[in-house]
Amino acid sequence: MSQENLLIELGTEELPPKSLRKLAESFASNVEAELNKAQLSFESVRWLASPRRLALVIANLSDSQGDKIVEKRGPAVNMAFDAEGQTTKAAQGWARSNGITVEQAERLVTDKGEWLLFKAEVKGLSVAQLIPEIAASALAKLPIPKPMRWGSSSIQFIRPIHTVTMLFGAQLIPGKLLGVESDRVIRGHRFLGQAELIIDHADQYEALLDDSGKVIVDYERRKAIIRDQVEALAAHENGVAAIDEGLLEEVTSLVEWPVTLVGSFEDKFLAVPSEALIYTMKDNQKYFPVLDKEGKLLPRFIFVSNIVSRDPAQVVSGNEKVIRPRLADAEFFFETDKKKTLASRLESLSSVLFQQKLGTLKEKSERIANIAEDVALQINADTKHAQRAGLLSKTDLMSDMVMEFPDVQGIMGMHYALHDGEDKEVAIALNEQYLPRFAGDKLPTSLVACAVSLADKLDTLVGIFGIGQAPKGAADPFALRRAAIGLLRIITAKNLDLDIVDLVEIAKLQYGNKLTNLNVTQDVVDFLFARFRATYQANGYSVELIQSVLDRRPTKPVDFEKRIQAVAKFQTLPEAAPIAAANKRISNILAKVKDDINPEVDPSLLQEPAEIKLSKILASLESTLSPLFENLDYESALFELAALRVPVDEFFDNVMVMAEDPAIKQNRLAILNRLRNLFLKIADVSVL
Repeated sequence: MSQENLLIELGTEELPPKSLRKLAESFASNVEAELNKAQLSFESVRWLASPRRLALVIANLSDSQGDKIVEKRGPAVNMAFDAEGQTTKAAQGWARSNGITVEQAERLVTDKGEWLLFKAEVKGLSVAQLIPEIAASALAKLPIPKPMRWGSSSIQFIRPIHTVTMLFGAQLIPGKLLGVESDRVIRGHRFLGQAELIIDHADQYEALLDDSGKVIVDYERRKAIIRDQVEALAAHENGVAAIDEGLLEEVTSLVEWPVTLVGSFEDKFLAVPSEALIYTMKDNQKYFPVLDKEGKLLPRFIFVSNIVSRDPAQVVSGNEKVIRPRLADAEFFFETDKKKTLASRLESLSSVLFQQKLGTLKEKSERIANIAEDVALQINADTKHAQRAGLLSKTDLMSDMVMEFPDVQGIMGMHYALHDGEDKEVAIALNEQYLPRFAGDKLPTSLVACAVSLADKLDTLVGIFGIGQAPKGAADPFALRRAAIGLLRIITAKNLDLDIVDLVEIAKLQYGNKLTNLNVTQDVVDFLFARFRATYQANGYSVELIQSVLDRRPTKPVDFEKRIQAVAKFQTLPEAAPIAAANKRISNILAKVKDDINPEVDPSLLQEPAEIKLSKILASLESTLSPLFENLDYESALFELAALRVPVDEFFDNVMVMAEDPAIKQNRLAILNRLRNLFLKIADVSVL
């Protein structure tokens, strides 16, 4: 059995740049799964992609499946022959279907009986026979939300297909993918390379496209080249390129032969807040802004062209002409917006609905102001600034700048607030109210900003749950999961002494009689607990560890975090497993007790040395642990409790809990109950 490298390439029209990586990775993953399913051995599957092609190189692929013996069991022997020993119709039919006679069948003997058996050697199929179907199946499973048709064909794909190449070493694999016959023709760059190239061997693919096609088909290599070129040009301008990873990915997906150039714009545009200029450069034009060493925007931008021009100055000039109107628009919007204060825009929010049943953005702003004031009081932040920032929090949405460039909401609110003479704390809170916007994003810096951010998220969570529109499946139109995770992150990371039940009640109060869900508090709190579970699981904590804390339902996120950390460290101790097992045993014993258990242990009823010892240790521990629980020092508390391993083991080894004397039995149950309650002040370690 020989091995060769396999090339599969689809030549297409320009693929959607934001989907290119996902498509290529899915194609590779799907083909790998199909190869494994077909039992074809290979070394690796590597994806390659450019704007006009998806390709895979499968290294050291076997030329065929291995031969195998297939066993086909027939009817039981007692059903294959009648009383006279003649073959039955069932046996004859089975034999005929396998191309043998009943007499030629083997016998399979098991402890459950004896059956007729046919063993057939099945020859493995060749790569040429298997690959077209494998590739077709992999393509059919690509994540394509809106496939399209072209020409008169009914075949659908994300973009029209022009060429298909399936090469196993030097062997062309015949077959069709998406209606296009496999061929040795691949296409080069639209303008720079040869229009069509003939490929003789799979191993020629990258070099042939590089040299003759002027296509860098290796996505990661192309991305690295762009990054290096952009950074070098920025350094040449005595600056640093603002390389956003998402933008870099998109640009990599837009070009096949990257050529980076520098353009400039007039200094006067730098009077506009840099965030707006950067937004339009990145989002509208796919340019990389250039910053100075202090992070201030320079009047320069770097762009990536897909051609090598004989006159680069003309290309630069063309891009400068394109960017100037966008920057001029931003300048105009900024100057126009400054003529009105944010406070004067508050009334205009009455014309914009937040949600039909929950009222307008003005009403939402007023609720946020009230919630933020209450939260600020609890966390020792400036209540007046929090209330003011909450009231103005959505006013920049009515500015021309934000209407044109929605991504700068909040940022422009900060700039306009400073222009209006609002307090700096208020202005910063307007910018940071949306933080964190995504997983790993930065958090609000000031306590006032924290109060406003928490208020905004609480208002949305309580409002949407309050009208019975909780997220279902993947659908989450109001981004409630993101809001919940952000809320918990802020409280935990900033070490804020806040209770989520109290916070939900505060937000609920602001809605008056608008809410129809009577269980809104319980629903929102349960939703937040579910986010705890998801977040800690994503951070590598075990399901059992998280559940041990969740079972206690601590409603203060800081408290929850400290319990998680304490139990995680407790699990590393050698005493953890036996103590968890003992807690499980105690839990099972107590669960069967129907009567109330005495809260106190009667020393006069203690008989066995082991129960006397354990009772004394518990009494001592209760006084030792009390201040630790008060200070949320759960880690120290669990380390103290770890010392119970030996006395607990001795207790179970030497004491009969369910004694015949009811009073003694009750007293021993009281010891176990007190022991269990000490652990339950932190977590239910019996779950571990």
